[in-house]
Amino acid sequence: MANAMEEFEALLQESFEMDTPEEGSVVKGKVIAIEAGQAIIDVGYKMEGRVDLKEFAEPGEAPKVAVGDDVEVYLRAAENARGEAVISREMARREEAWDRLEKAYADDARVEGAIFGRVKGGFTVDLGGAVAFLPGSQVDVRPVRDAGPLMGLKQPFQILKMDRRRGNIVVSRRAILEESRAEQRAEVIANLTEGQAVEGVVKNITEYGAFVDLGGVDGLLHVTDMAWRRVNHPSEILTIGETVKVQVIKINKETHRISLGMKQLQDDPWDLVAAKFPLSSVHQGRVTNITDYGAFVELEPGVEGLVHVSEMSWTKKNVHPGKIVSTSQEVDVMVLEIDGAKRRVSLGLKQTMRNPWEVFSETHPEGTEVEGEVKNITEFGLFIGLPGDIDGMVHLSDLSWEERGEDAIQNYRKGDIVKAVVSEVDVEKERISLSIKALGGDKFAEATGGVKRGSIVTVEVTAIEDGGIEVEYEGAKSFIRRSDLSRDRAEQRPERFSVGDKVDVRVTNIDNKSRRLGLSIKAREIAEEKEAVEQYGSSASGASLGDILGAALKGDN
Repeated sequence: MANAMEEFEALLQESFEMDTPEEGSVVKGKVIAIEAGQAIIDVGYKMEGRVDLKEFAEPGEAPKVAVGDDVEVYLRAAENARGEAVISREMARREEAWDRLEKAYADDARVEGAIFGRVKGGFTVDLGGAVAFLPGSQVDVRPVRDAGPLMGLKQPFQILKMDRRRGNIVVSRRAILEESRAEQRAEVIANLTEGQAVEGVVKNITEYGAFVDLGGVDGLLHVTDMAWRRVNHPSEILTIGETVKVQVIKINKETHRISLGMKQLQDDPWDLVAAKFPLSSVHQGRVTNITDYGAFVELEPGVEGLVHVSEMSWTKKNVHPGKIVSTSQEVDVMVLEIDGAKRRVSLGLKQTMRNPWEVFSETHPEGTEVEGEVKNITEFGLFIGLPGDIDGMVHLSDLSWEERGEDAIQNYRKGDIVKAVVSEVDVEKERISLSIKALGGDKFAEATGGVKRGSIVTVEVTAIEDGGIEVEYEGAKSFIRRSDLSRDRAEQRPERFSVGDKVDVRVTNIDNKSRRLGLSIKAREIAEEKEAVEQYGSSASGASLGDILGAALKGDN
């Protein structure tokens, strides 16, 4: 009996020494039954607890638990009102997960998890018991429109931050994609060589070019390398998703940037330019672009030339090229110069049309009468519009015979239609001189054609003034001053003449510049007297002047 008592005491003592598990720790247990959606687990120490089956399930999967399984659970309380242990499989998993994750974080290792929910600013991820936050920006390399296909998939994540006290974990999926892309890029780039022709898929199109996927790595195909001709926007040539053949132009080993070209795989049209477009030949082209200094004309795909503003028009000098040609217009141009090194062709537009000054000089020789509109009035004359869109100038001195140029120009207004005579055409200097006063000929030159100094002419009195008389000879007007009216002082009176009188006068001067005849009655009288003396005796023979003049007059009669 005593033995039995000792044995019992020893067992009791042993049971006291066996620590009961501490609340708030993870304990081992065995599944002894499954009923009503719960697993009943024996955690030893004569304690059993219940756990909902869903705590044994991974997100989106069926619970994995069976009678006889050994499991770890978290002991929240040793006994509840029903005398059962309060246990949790989920909390045990969380503790377990945190230990594992902290180690992975310290080692900078990837962890596996599954996205299972959506929250503000991102998603929730189950990392095998611990819940982490995946910010929207960390889901993929490019913004993701629909994360549906990623939900519930087991995949690797990188831990960016964790704080066990607060229960915070932040993870990234993007960091892993970038890493694998970098590896993939490095591999693709290692297999590429400059000058190699490869196929790729157009992924993206921008203003300045297109990005082409060469199988995990993108290359930039610049707009200037797409074709030999001018391309205004890459979308003229490419569409997204299209497979294109390109040449690797350059690989930058440091930045891993790849430059691609398409035109390099085609023949360079410039190799044939000199043969196809000889100097001075005329071709039809299309205006592709207009700038302040000229217009670009495409002679064939890939070959463009510039028509400089100075070669656009014979007549429109300070005009913007856009006023002369328009984009897409077909024009005839002449090849003026080819620079193969600079890939430049200089073209002329005006050279395909005849020089209008040349045409004018052929159709309007000097002396031709023309009619045109007064386009402009300047301090030195009038500009008059002529056929062929050119102007002629009437200098002040060519406006009128009678008036000073400064006065005569006051009679004209812009827009007046006037007649003039062509006096000179200078094709080189692109100048046409006109004369208005020469219309109807030169009256003075015609009137004085046969007159010399010393001639005696008959004039008609047209006006009487205090200082003398105004007379007219064959339409040319002149003025005889008082002192020239007679050799006799008493007879130098203008009033002894009447308008309409015919008077013989001597020409003392012909001034073509001022277009005036110098006339004198006094000079005629003196000349007559001198002649009479010579004819009818010298003053030394004793005959008086009265006798001589009498004889001379008799002889005249």
